[in-house]
Amino acid sequence: MKKTTTLGHSNLSINRIGLGCMGMSEFYGSFDETESINTLHKAIDLGVNFFDTADMYGWGANEQLLGKAFKGRWDKVHVATKFAVMRGPNGEFLGLNGKPEYIRQACEKSLQNLGIEAIDLYYMHRQDPKVEIEEIVGTLSDLVKEGKVKNIGLSEADANTIRRAHKVHPVSALQTEYSLWSREPEEDLFDICQELGITFVAYSPLGRGFLTGAIKSRADLEKNDWRLTQPRFTEEAIQENLKFVELLDQMAKDKGVTKAQIALAWILGQNDEITTIPGTRKIHRLQENLGAFELALSDADMANIREHLPATTVGERYG
Repeated sequence: MKKTTTLGHSNLSINRIGLGCMGMSEFYGSFDETESINTLHKAIDLGVNFFDTADMYGWGANEQLLGKAFKGRWDKVHVATKFAVMRGPNGEFLGLNGKPEYIRQACEKSLQNLGIEAIDLYYMHRQDPKVEIEEIVGTLSDLVKEGKVKNIGLSEADANTIRRAHKVHPVSALQTEYSLWSREPEEDLFDICQELGITFVAYSPLGRGFLTGAIKSRADLEKNDWRLTQPRFTEEAIQENLKFVELLDQMAKDKGVTKAQIALAWILGQNDEITTIPGTRKIHRLQENLGAFELALSDADMANIREHLPATTVGERYG
């Protein structure tokens, strides 16, 4: 299986399995900085060079964590971060902001947090509905010209928005949730990414951990876990959605691999350019995820999975 791809309209070679770092600072229960840094260092040792963060993860703490972990190692990594989701001093969510002056402030803060001079890939996390995409991308284009951003990306954007953005400045990446239980991007986003030369980056490829089989009820999550507030993690939804896990479990047993490896290999098997960023804080999970590179699913395997997938997923992606 092809392990690397070129990021969009750049000369950057990135891993097709990168590392999502969100859970190292917030959202998924307790976390430990030393453990996270050890995992980040191990990822580099294993050849991972594509890491994903955002200014809203831990309202700056996650970027700072990466800045600390990658000090002296920046020649080995490419980092993507994001702007637009505003957080207050206590972490409260304050809405979206896509105004040019805010984008510039957010970029400067991210550069400071990371301790770098230029961001490899800078995403619009979500679009501020009060600001046209052309104005947002125009500001990002200026940041590219100024050398503060190398490539620009969009997250959770629709096909029309992507096309409009790309006319202003080449978009190198589209990051959108995609997994066996979130297959909406297949409807039109894959096609437009291929048409415009945009790398599709699948986030939450393991269904926020659900597709690994580790979550069989709400009791498996810590009390402060953000997933407990989400529609797919009500007790009823969990029990219904275990059908996805059962499908993966049977194939994993047949092949002597893990459910996570099947789920990741299925994503990478969609085309040779798709990239994914499973998140983890633990070295053994990182190693397990990278093991998906060694799993070659045949056309028959791919078709068999798709044929037996549950018709619907219970619960919306977000509350």
